[in-house]
Amino acid sequence: MRSYDCGTYPILRFPAVPVQINVHLIDRPGHPFLGVAEATIGPTAGAIGNALFDATGHRLRDMPLAGERAKNLIDP
Repeated sequence: MRSYDCGTYPILRFPAVPVQINVHLIDRPGHPFLGVAEATIGPTAGAIGNALFDATGHRLRDMPLAGERAKNLIDP
């Protein structure tokens, strides 16, 4: 699927995440840049949330997963 703007860009969702992703970087001087990290846009917040839970034993269920709420999990 080809997308020409951010509004129609398909973002990978959890059900579509493969078990393994192989990335091949190709050096193409003089050609347009292509994306590399878009596959991580969807799962990143969940991975950070799981890391916070693993470190603190508490879940943050609202975004953003940062700031005072995250700090309070570490040092209540």
